Amino acid sequence: MIEPADAAARRAKPAVVCYPVETLPPPDMAMLGRARDTLEKVFETIVPPRDARAFEVPAGHFFRIISIEGPQVGDLNLWNAHDLSERFFSGKTRALHATHVTTGNRLWSTLPNLRPLATITYDSLGWYGFDADGGGVHDVIGTRCDPYTHRLLSGGEYHHCCHSNLTRALAAARGMDVREAEMHVHDVLNVFMCTGFTRDTHQYFMKASPVRPGDFIEFFAEIDLLGALSACPGGDCGAEHSSDVAQCFPLKVEVLKPAEGALAGWQSPPRNAYPRTHGA
Repeated sequence: MIEPADAAARRAKPAVVCYPVETLPPPDMAMLGRARDTLEKVFETIVPPRDARAFEVPAGHFFRIISIEGPQVGDLNLWNAHDLSERFFSGKTRALHATHVTTGNRLWSTLPNLRPLATITYDSLGWYGFDADGGGVHDVIGTRCDPYTHRLLSGGEYHHCCHSNLTRALAAARGMDVREAEMHVHDVLNVFMCTGFTRDTHQYFMKASPVRPGDFIEFFAEIDLLGALSACPGGDCGAEHSSDVAQCFPLKVEVLKPAEGALAGWQSPPRNAYPRTHGA
């Protein structure tokens, strides 16, 4: 391979942000902040290590994912509680916000809906930023550990990958066969996971999560949500995942209701207004 004479000039072209978000309607964080001061817990569930649990969050409620015993990563799926075809779109969330999300960012839904499913209202790990390796917390770049990749790379079968955990949780919540439920499981928000890309080979890496008991990330449900959270078999993902080797801990999900009137004037966002004609 011969490098062209103008290679340096080609590489020096300026970077352009693909989706300028200055016109993106921002969440009303002041209103959400006032509502946070009135929250009352109405539901909680414990997600066992190497397993998953489903939960529902009515529109206008908040939910938290909480570290309770030790450093543990969680894989989160979100769906429209009334229409599983509308679900979390990690790729567009990444394109509109960043590779790692935090307070004020929103989790967007799949086309043709493209509307906020949830807004992040608090992140106790927001201090972490990006470390010397380029790692950050709460990523929307990874997919989820799954038994297909495990079999491809190791030749074995492992049934407690996050993909399988989320599949079982959705199947149980909706009375579905696991094969049917699997088709609704999608790329995740890797909650508490510390990840990035290596500087030399640009490979996706993980490192031990900085999460500790008491840390949590909090979301505001913009529509009625069905969620599922897997406590990853990688534990803090500091060594490996998709096995029973790592030390793992449970996670807690809490659903919280704001006081009556705390969200005065707020409405769930409508589905995207594009008419789906596609120039035909």
